[in-house]
Amino acid sequence: MTRARDLMEKLIAFPTVSTESNLALIDFVESYLADLGVASTRVPDATGQKASLYAHIGPQVACGVVLSGHTDVVPVAGQAWDTDPFTVTEKDGKLYGRGTCDMKGFDALALSAVPLALERGIKRPLQIALSYDEEIGCLGAPPMIDHMVSHGMPRADTVIVGEPSMMQVVTGHKGGIGWDMHFRGFEVHSSIAYQGVSAIMMAAKMIEWCNKVNAETAAATPSALAAAFDPPYTGLHVGTIHGGTANNITAKDCYFNVNIRLVPGDDVRVWEARVLAKVAELEAEMKAVRPEAGITAAQNFELTGLVPESMGKAEEIARRLTGDNATHVVSYGTEAGQFQERGYSAVVCGPGDIAQAHQPNEFITIDQFQQGEAFIARLVEALAE
Repeated sequence: MTRARDLMEKLIAFPTVSTESNLALIDFVESYLADLGVASTRVPDATGQKASLYAHIGPQVACGVVLSGHTDVVPVAGQAWDTDPFTVTEKDGKLYGRGTCDMKGFDALALSAVPLALERGIKRPLQIALSYDEEIGCLGAPPMIDHMVSHGMPRADTVIVGEPSMMQVVTGHKGGIGWDMHFRGFEVHSSIAYQGVSAIMMAAKMIEWCNKVNAETAAATPSALAAAFDPPYTGLHVGTIHGGTANNITAKDCYFNVNIRLVPGDDVRVWEARVLAKVAELEAEMKAVRPEAGITAAQNFELTGLVPESMGKAEEIARRLTGDNATHVVSYGTEAGQFQERGYSAVVCGPGDIAQAHQPNEFITIDQFQQGEAFIARLVEALAE
């Protein structure tokens, strides 16, 4: 078993679902690095129950490469798994387990690069950056990156985020912003519904507005930058909704979420203003019937998109190491855009197929994992040149 494979099995064994602490995994990584003589830095969240971790390997100079990944995984509850999701199971050329693809497989590859770099004697530094709560909005990466910058970490000129891309070099991805919506109505018997306010029926107006906006943006001619994406426009989505108490009572409460996936080039503040203006319009309509009614729109995440760079350092080295010269952009988000907005050159490039992410019986093929190992070996050699 290779070092990277062994590390992946150890990382998968930590059930770091986003709702739970990741500190046991961080303890393991910290100890692993310390045993190699590498110091690491934790950046805890406000609760102290989660932390990001970063480390610097090699000379204390700039122009290094950051390998960035996240430590959290999505839940397995409600999914029909054929194997233990937190034990790596090999079958038919695939490695099954929660996080094998998204993205503890890459985390293991990044950590396996550390002893290789130490043995080889690299001239340009390698940096490891592992964050928390990526799956719920890339919440852990920004404070980690800010800590790296403000606490004297030599500035790398390349960031490779190892989200599953089939080892293709992804140079752009969408950004996003979202809200938890709480529509507060006023309960009356449904036979006199006009005297009350149904939170559900008012929420339906908000959701229908999202559908209308999606239709308008889909019909518009996309910009040259947006045209590369699928779909080639900014879209709104409502993924969950619940509320009401009985069929014959106007709903007092309705809870749902509104998320926006923005193509690079679209202004997040403009879209934020549009959503909040619609919220204000609907709230005024509700209060005209019952002043007690209202709406709370609590922002739950904001994610910066990754804009394709012109002659970017990250793209150059990733293409050289993979041989991939095609153009790739994706509609999901990563911390790559957060690194980029802080002045780093960034790309997404990692093993595995994004189609397997979040699925029951998630897997990464052995071939993809081995391609990842070969990529890491070539990277270390490049840093030693």
